Amino acid sequence: MLLLRALLYFLLFPGMVAFVIPLVWLARGRTFHFDGLLVLVPGVAILLECVREFYVNGKGTLAPWDPPRHLVAGGLYRWSRNPMYVGVLLTILGWAIALRSGVVAGYAVATFAMFHLRVLLYEEPTLRRLFPAEWTAYRHRVRRWI
Repeated sequence: MLLLRALLYFLLFPGMVAFVIPLVWLARGRTFHFDGLLVLVPGVAILLECVREFYVNGKGTLAPWDPPRHLVAGGLYRWSRNPMYVGVLLTILGWAIALRSGVVAGYAVATFAMFHLRVLLYEEPTLRRLFPAEWTAYRHRVRRWI
């Protein structure tokens, strides 16, 4: 059941932000250029690895109402406190390159601003409250972004 929820939330959240909005709403009908895959593929791989990490080690999903039961600090989370957001942003930038779309590039910038505010105003205070000792040590050991 947890696996189904993890997959569903992946499709709803990062899937919507990284795939549906850039492809269906912002850049529909544009020609695809394969050089965008150099950024797009690593972004998708990062996303999938982060969802796996939430499921396997965190014992939860990326949805705020079904969060991991353990602080996720392994895998890519050893180098960035927010690799899932990095993966989404790389995916969007990959679409911007592949579709030669300034609108999608602007969407990536706006998405980063929203992610940063969400991290500062919601996620970090929530993690501090849920995992006080673990979060403090983790925050001192790992950078917020890259």
